[in-house]
Amino acid sequence: MSSAIRQKVMKHLEIVKQLQPSLHQETHAPSPDQVDNEHYRAYTRMSHDVGGEPDVPITWEEKEEEVWEHNTFVTCEVLAWRGIWNAEERRRRQNVDVGQTMYLGLPYYGRWLLTAARILVDKQYITLTELSDKIDEVKKRYE
Repeated sequence: MSSAIRQKVMKHLEIVKQLQPSLHQETHAPSPDQVDNEHYRAYTRMSHDVGGEPDVPITWEEKEEEVWEHNTFVTCEVLAWRGIWNAEERRRRQNVDVGQTMYLGLPYYGRWLLTAARILVDKQYITLTELSDKIDEVKKRYE
């Protein structure tokens, strides 16, 4: 990545970083004349909307689906069939709620898996302790 592109990306991230604290300090939403173009872009940009963003080219690779990816897909579909979540809730939690770092840092089905765990805990189908214990149990099987 060239230094000019890197500088532009860092400037954008700095603006995004400032948004959350400023939102908590404000008692009301800013009026349109108070929001400049850079802040508007940072407010409205979603993690998964990377079109037009400066970045290095991505190499397309054909790959076979791994077993854990298939199992994750099936698990998430079963959660939907059981009424625990619907497609829109799953999509929002996977693409928006995880934040940009997790969105770009996790593999596609990794986000599905994280989202499934979070929804089960958030909706109190399982506790965080039960989830942790189960993760430890599964890890021991593969050691």
